Amino acid sequence: MRVVSNLTIIFYSIFFFIIGISLALIAFNVLSKDMIDYTLDFIYLNQNMRLIVGVTGGLLALVTLLVVQVVFGRMQRERTIAFENPDGQVTISLNAIEDFIKRLTKQLPEIKELKPDVRATKKGVDVTIRLILHSDVNIPDVTERLQSLIKGRIQDMLGIEEPIFVKIHIAKIAQKEESHEPKPAETEPAAASSFRGIEY
Repeated sequence: MRVVSNLTIIFYSIFFFIIGISLALIAFNVLSKDMIDYTLDFIYLNQNMRLIVGVTGGLLALVTLLVVQVVFGRMQRERTIAFENPDGQVTISLNAIEDFIKRLTKQLPEIKELKPDVRATKKGVDVTIRLILHSDVNIPDVTERLQSLIKGRIQDMLGIEEPIFVKIHIAKIAQKEESHEPKPAETEPAAASSFRGIEY
């Protein structure tokens, strides 16, 4: 499949490169109108050339439709997980699993922000977590608990045999916000003492 994809990319790259160069040559008058007319007349007047051009155009259209179908089908498969039940196939959106991970990890106070990305591959389920942690945490302990929690709950929820890989990327370590407002107990005694010093 990868070989076919690479060949398709190379073919379309060469094809559009030729079209781009041809348009540039026409724009700069390197290919004159007489040359274009001569080429078109040669194709129209030669039956074999018309057949070659027609077959080439039809194959290009067919290959394009197949590529679009394969690409969109592959994208759809990558965004879902499917398994078989006795009564039929069940598919689960990877977006639903990502939302489940967000709700699951709200119980961990060490995490300030979390963004999951779930992908289904031939090797299993890849879960990539982008984290923003608070500064006063033990990173190895938090990440180990997070990986174990996500892997176990997804395995229990889906009931699949494929391995689940949980990768964590810590994007930022944030400081906890502290309130700098003065406490009322600190200001009231000072104000009261200043009023006691005034005699009428």
